[in-house]
Amino acid sequence: MKGVRRKIPFSDVVVKTNRNVYWGRKWNLRDVIYFAIMLVLHLMCLFAPSTFNWNAFWVAAVLYVVTGMFGLLLSYHRQLSHSSFKLPKLLEYFFAYCGVHALQGHPIDWVSRHRFHHKYTDTERDPHTPVDGFWFGHINWIFDIEYMIQKVGKRKNVGDLRKQFYYRFLRRTYLLHPMALSVLLHRLGGWPFVVWGMFVISGDAKSILLLDYKILISMKMNRVVNLLMFGEGWHNNHHAFEFSARHGLEWWEIDFIWYFIKFLQFVGLATDVKVPSESQKQRLSLKNINNLPDDQNFNCNDLTKRTGK
Repeated sequence: MKGVRRKIPFSDVVVKTNRNVYWGRKWNLRDVIYFAIMLVLHLMCLFAPSTFNWNAFWVAAVLYVVTGMFGLLLSYHRQLSHSSFKLPKLLEYFFAYCGVHALQGHPIDWVSRHRFHHKYTDTERDPHTPVDGFWFGHINWIFDIEYMIQKVGKRKNVGDLRKQFYYRFLRRTYLLHPMALSVLLHRLGGWPFVVWGMFVISGDAKSILLLDYKILISMKMNRVVNLLMFGEGWHNNHHAFEFSARHGLEWWEIDFIWYFIKFLQFVGLATDVKVPSESQKQRLSLKNINNLPDDQNFNCNDLTKRTGK
């Protein structure tokens, strides 16, 4: 409920809810559609045990990598949102298409929202800050389009994507692609493929959003999330050097996405790969930042400004 103070899970931070998510507000058609999609996906998860077979399991595992690692994290996040590296257009478009099937939005919408998130981190204009409450920052913002418009206004920060026909096409036809995937899965393996494929996609939609809690969750939890999210758990590093294609800045910080980017660079496909210099890292003392106490609320925007990037 609005105005209620609650503690964020895995943290000592207490926030006050600023918005009634479900009741006491007007729902528009997009809110209803997105809520219905998420509800259906979660109801389908109830059938996962009864439809289990190993072929369906491996389909789910492959989709988790393809839609999550290649689509959302490599393409939407590190390339399109932050321009951390460049790829040939066909390969860029392929990875972006993988992200469409994760049901977190089309590239123009996702990238715009994420750029606003970095510009207004943990302020009133942050699209999905936990300051609005844990569940709102985690997933409930998806069902409140009007509130998002109030926060970020028109999407004027993605001109680089809007001018490309391919991304405008994905925006207009966004929901058709996951629907086509579900039909294909049914043709290939029946309901087990559909249930397990959609099961892992609903996991993508929630788990990757968890990364935006940055320093508000414990470092121990960050390391667990990091393994599940292929190297995206080093969120303090990312907010300090948002331009960097590499999030795991120390040798012991596992970052599978960075390893894949290095492979693409090695074979000549990834170019203009950006990473912070040693002098920049020393100046910001990132090693000490990564060991901040769990309950310390630190705004990495200040660090980003100091890098000049």
